[in-house]
Amino acid sequence: MCAKLVNLGSLCIDEVYSVPNIAREGETVSSLGRHQFPGGKGLNQSISASLAGTKVLHHGAVGSDGDILLTALKAAGVDVSGVALSQVDSGRAFIQVDSRGRNAIVIDGGANRSISTEQRQLALEQMEPSDWLLLQNEINDLDKVIRAGEEHGLKMALNLAPVDARITDYPLELLDMLIVNQLEGRAVADSQDSGLVLAEQIANLFPTTSIMLTEGKNGSILIDRENRLVVETGIFVMDVVDETAAGDAFVGYFLSGLVENKAIDLVVKEASAAGALAVSKSGAATSIPKRSEVEKLLGEQPITQGMRAQ
Repeated sequence: MCAKLVNLGSLCIDEVYSVPNIAREGETVSSLGRHQFPGGKGLNQSISASLAGTKVLHHGAVGSDGDILLTALKAAGVDVSGVALSQVDSGRAFIQVDSRGRNAIVIDGGANRSISTEQRQLALEQMEPSDWLLLQNEINDLDKVIRAGEEHGLKMALNLAPVDARITDYPLELLDMLIVNQLEGRAVADSQDSGLVLAEQIANLFPTTSIMLTEGKNGSILIDRENRLVVETGIFVMDVVDETAAGDAFVGYFLSGLVENKAIDLVVKEASAAGALAVSKSGAATSIPKRSEVEKLLGEQPITQGMRAQ
């Protein structure tokens, strides 16, 4: 049986506002346009992994307004049999995107915070030893999910986004892979450092957990416990239109590579290409590239990468 990715993840309707600049404290900004897209980190990452070629089973919850979310998942080949209908409205994301493609996002959890104990248990019971469980910090009772996953002996990856006060309650040391950007990594490590220094600070807190630190235009750093490697990877150069789902595209392709047990240097290169391609299009889920696009970019543009023993 082929390994699969089980994503117990968030599903959100994205309300995207084009603005001349991101609103500052006390400032009112006029929108230049508004669009609605399927989104949520969980949805985006499931679509990304599925487009990468991996079998994906999504567990989560939507409200009666969630047809747009289920349709997007199905269109990408994601199994949605684990998505429950909640009495609560679907999650919402309110996103400002400025003229340079930068964004600021406010999340309303909605149905993502109504996932039941029974539904969580069902997700874990559907997993095989070769599968990976993917999580984000947009669902309820994440600490219980991580502990239950460890009891089941599952391979678990957490994209610790968005970062909030709840992270101090999470048993992050039980994870196989922790994925953070610079902001999230600094919150975990209580540090203002960056790059390899920050990655090593996080790694020192969780000696058995692999760490993937993404730093936008500065690339990414992977501290890989399984292969005892440190992998530093640059970026592909693209014209930036909208950065909204770049991280999710990266995470989905990255987890796909782990599920498929590919060489770790190729895993990171493919994830980096997916993230770069995502910023060149508008929207969240709609910006995630197909595998053919990723392979084309890999063949056209070199990327710097260094590996050394940990």
